[in-house]
Amino acid sequence: MLVLTWNLFHGRSVPDAPRELLADFAAALAGWEWDVALLQEVPPWWPPALGRACGASARTALTSRNWLLALSRPAARRRPDLVKSWGGGANAILVRGRTIHAHRTRRLTHWPERRYAHAVKLDEGWVVNVHATTHRDERARRDVDRARAAFPDAFIFGGDVNLRGRPEVAGMRWLGGNHVDHLYGHADATYEVLERGRLSDHPPVLVTL
Repeated sequence: MLVLTWNLFHGRSVPDAPRELLADFAAALAGWEWDVALLQEVPPWWPPALGRACGASARTALTSRNWLLALSRPAARRRPDLVKSWGGGANAILVRGRTIHAHRTRRLTHWPERRYAHAVKLDEGWVVNVHATTHRDERARRDVDRARAAFPDAFIFGGDVNLRGRPEVAGMRWLGGNHVDHLYGHADATYEVLERGRLSDHPPVLVTL
């Protein structure tokens, strides 16, 4: 199984591109080989289109700043770098060539931002996507521990955990990562950091089990 994790930076690029980059992100994702993609900081209207572009099923968990989405979405599409996270947020899981048997979400925190873990159940087991609280290691650690407790039988666990180094996850093996993006499981694995050009401020991490 090939598992990818990528924080999409609310659909933004470095440097800024003053237009919506949905087609660019979709082309990048469609061009890589993977079976499951765990995505964070996704504009909330993107997951269905990303799924179609990649020939994948998509599941979404809305996160924070979606209260005025009808008003913020037009501005976020025109100038994503000005609107930033106020364009709304979501996490998404894309699955290629496998049946999704179930989808579950667990809220990890209300404050200072709503954070969720969500997961899909595949034949191999639960695959869990996490975006932990930023800027405070103790809060990120709390979110990771809560997500792990919510899915104790996870087959794959990870995403943007907002912890550096090789942070531990109870009962699981570190499979690969970069900066704050990490994946965990139980099998032997190799990993690589993919080239994404100017898209996002996080490079994708791809793990091969």
